[in-house]
Amino acid sequence: MNIELLMPQVEALIFASERPLTQIELCDYLGAALESPQDPAGVAACVEAIREKYDSDYYPFSLREIGGGYQFLTKKEFHKTILQLNGDKHIRKLSTAAMETLAIIAYKQPVTKGEIEYIRGVSADYSIQKLLEKELIVIAGRKEDAVGKPLIYTTSKSFMDYLGINSAASLPALRDILSTDVVLPTSALEALPEVAVSSLAVAENGELVGG
Repeated sequence: MNIELLMPQVEALIFASERPLTQIELCDYLGAALESPQDPAGVAACVEAIREKYDSDYYPFSLREIGGGYQFLTKKEFHKTILQLNGDKHIRKLSTAAMETLAIIAYKQPVTKGEIEYIRGVSADYSIQKLLEKELIVIAGRKEDAVGKPLIYTTSKSFMDYLGINSAASLPALRDILSTDVVLPTSALEALPEVAVSSLAVAENGELVGG
């Protein structure tokens, strides 16, 4: 089947699926529906053609590769409108503490509660619970080599889908989003006065005098 005939078949599958479809799955589904094996290269060409089609400004959504597969997602300029439907569940009610905790998990994952609290300097119990309830993070197991084998947390598929990214590796580098310079603490040795003062005393008028 040529690409002109195969392309709407691929498009229909991706459109109807509630989850991202991999290239292998597309080949399998198409092969069963059309009763003939499908060439992966031909399916890949269809996917690319569909991607180019929906990149046009005419469409409010585009074809994106996320979660190891392909899915139609709303373009970012329409996110505020779509948030009226379901964004409240994920983002609008997150506190600053929860957002900070989510950012730490996103960039440090897999990470334990203790590691999160070390970075933030305060308890993370409540924030972690809220993020779990909103399905933005998941418990990914335990850190077997740590004392007590604490739980480890990672971002969820829902988090990746919301951002429209394929994996945590697709997150922007921290150096690209930090707006302030990092100020390193002064070394204790550098803080010493160049000339040592042999003695110091307070005069009757309250002034500091030394010799």
